[in-house]
Amino acid sequence: MSGSAHSAAITAKPAVVSVNGVPIPRDAIAREVQHHSAPSPVAAWKQAARALAVRELLLQEARRVGVAVEPLSDAEGRRETEEEASIRGLIEREAKVPEPDRETCRRYYEQNRRRFRSPDIYEAAHILIAAPAGNAEAHAQAREQASGMLADIRENPARFSEFADEFSACPSGAHGGNLGQITPGQTTPEFERALEILEPGSFSSEPVATRYGFHIIRLDRKIEGRELPFETVAPRIADYLRESVRRRAVAQFIARLAERAEIAGVELAGAEAHRVH
Repeated sequence: MSGSAHSAAITAKPAVVSVNGVPIPRDAIAREVQHHSAPSPVAAWKQAARALAVRELLLQEARRVGVAVEPLSDAEGRRETEEEASIRGLIEREAKVPEPDRETCRRYYEQNRRRFRSPDIYEAAHILIAAPAGNAEAHAQAREQASGMLADIRENPARFSEFADEFSACPSGAHGGNLGQITPGQTTPEFERALEILEPGSFSSEPVATRYGFHIIRLDRKIEGRELPFETVAPRIADYLRESVRRRAVAQFIARLAERAEIAGVELAGAEAHRVH
């Protein structure tokens, strides 16, 4: 965005944002913008203005009900400001979160069993024929080279290690192409999808294209992931449910405050109510 266009966007933002007559300074909103990712400067400004309006709304309520709590420090020595402590105290007082009981955690576990399993482990090897991005001719040549190599390997699987050592653009080529044990997320999506459909001892049916080039893949072994027992994941489930309920409770509390408040220059509906500081 050009400088003039950016200036126009800034001047298009609300001139005055206030909560119950208390203005939110424009320079404070400008500083807050850096904490919000958005598709445009105007959208980021609106998010920042909403966040500061929510903060002011909570501070006003904390003063009204007389919240008084001591600021806390974290393990790194960072200490809350008085205002941050007041907001925390208000939230703890007004948006109480019940502790998830064992039955609730168990029910969530039963309904989401697929989430609670150890990942599959693949022991695999590959040969990478590098294909420079943006060079169509080199890309086609790399594909042709990989296809010819794969055909030779199908005729004589023992040549895989030889080809890996001689032609692979991956450091694993020096070890016969062996990648060791791989779990989901450690390779590219295309590579991972190819592994998922291979049977141990087999090769990819064709060279697999990724951003690095073309891969000839051999799957040596697959260790199926195991379903994790409830006792192992129960603390994680409790943390998730507790945080989920907390966010809803905070959002509902802020919505109630906003209904009673006079707010100008910003719309709090849909604001990220849980991001208060």
